[in-house]
Amino acid sequence: MRAEKKFITDEIKSQVDSSPYLIVNDLRSRLRTAGSQVRVVKNTFLARVLKDAGLPELDGALKGQTAIVFGDKDISAAAKLLKNFAAEFKLPSIKAGILDRSVLDSKQVLALADLPSREVLLGKILGLLQAPAGQLVRILNTPASQLAQVLKANAEKAQ
Repeated sequence: MRAEKKFITDEIKSQVDSSPYLIVNDLRSRLRTAGSQVRVVKNTFLARVLKDAGLPELDGALKGQTAIVFGDKDISAAAKLLKNFAAEFKLPSIKAGILDRSVLDSKQVLALADLPSREVLLGKILGLLQAPAGQLVRILNTPASQLAQVLKANAEKAQ
């Protein structure tokens, strides 16, 4: 076993040996389904990474235990999973977030959780864009269909 892995396993073993309990949750696997990952990081490391990446500082949120969630898909899906997980287990609390280089407070992240998924929003936009074209087709077909109904009524009257 490599020295790094041995160090990590020894550290976990000492924590397990000294703790009267161990709780395992499925937050990581839930987030994986949304294309996201969770990682516990030291606040100083995260502050350095944010600075090096040119992202806004989260100094007010970087206190106590910190886990970060990141991914390459829909942020609202990840926020929804975190909100549901927090409601189910009363932990973790959401401190802050960053979206498109803008800092989000916990309320804004929870508001993202209430949004429909990206696919649903795109579907709604597509429906809105298609609605005028569909209405135009119906308006253009209306005189022809009314003429056909009048001719049919006249034919039925004649019989």
